[in-house]
Amino acid sequence: MDIRSFFQYLQFEKRYSKLTIAAYENDLLQFSKFLKETYEIDNFNATKHTYVRSWMVALMEAGIGTRSINRKLSSLKSYFKFSLKTGAIDHNPMLKVMSPKLSKPLPVFIQKNQIASLWQHYDFGEGFPGIRDRTIIELFYATGMRKAELLGLKDESIDLQNNTIKVLGKGNKERLIPMNPVLKGSLHDYMEARNNNFGTSFFAAFLVTNSGKPMNPRKVYSIVHKVLEQITTVEKKSPHVLRHTFATHLLNNGAEINAIKELLGHSSLAATQVYTHNTIDKLKDIYKKAHPKA
Repeated sequence: MDIRSFFQYLQFEKRYSKLTIAAYENDLLQFSKFLKETYEIDNFNATKHTYVRSWMVALMEAGIGTRSINRKLSSLKSYFKFSLKTGAIDHNPMLKVMSPKLSKPLPVFIQKNQIASLWQHYDFGEGFPGIRDRTIIELFYATGMRKAELLGLKDESIDLQNNTIKVLGKGNKERLIPMNPVLKGSLHDYMEARNNNFGTSFFAAFLVTNSGKPMNPRKVYSIVHKVLEQITTVEKKSPHVLRHTFATHLLNNGAEINAIKELLGHSSLAATQVYTHNTIDKLKDIYKKAHPKA
């Protein structure tokens, strides 16, 4: 079978764009060239899984990134799947080829001393807006809740008597997050300032704008970004960074990972375990100080 038949299939049946087809063509031509130069094979359909694996190694040695390698392998998989379907081959060599795993970036978090500096030195401003902005930052850092969860808070979500906050997470799953005394005081002060400022205690959402309307995602992001810009040089300055900071600081202070999982509302422990990588420097420090031979 001619490789051109595959490209016609992508164009007329799959209706892929010209750019996508060009990417497929480039990947297949690269592999075809590798086969010829390395194994002196001109017949593309004579490919064995070992040839593909050695091509992967060659790509890695050439400094090609994992994401790009996976895309090239995806092109080969599509081609050989099509070839098997049309009878050009009787065995798919890609069945024994494992794609390299993409490395997940470690969560970005704020250092403890920077958080301490935030509470001590940052000026949130006067009146209701300043109290609200500080409350938003405290909620993110003290609970680890997501931005959508924060925006979904109602007055009834806050239980000052039992020191808990009811959060509606992903998949409409509710969870209770305990609040510390500092956060409790801040939430009380915020509600008092909000109610006095607008002359009512009835609001569609717990957190409101300067005009009393529910906060929107862009406004919350803007507030967090503005504050974090003053205390840290990390590239990302979003609400999610404060969620990462919450989890990392808990873990560094000895909290069990299963407890952190429940607080964050993760469905599996795998999502929470990424935070353990951030503690390796602390473990090295403890080792150096505690081990006789260190």
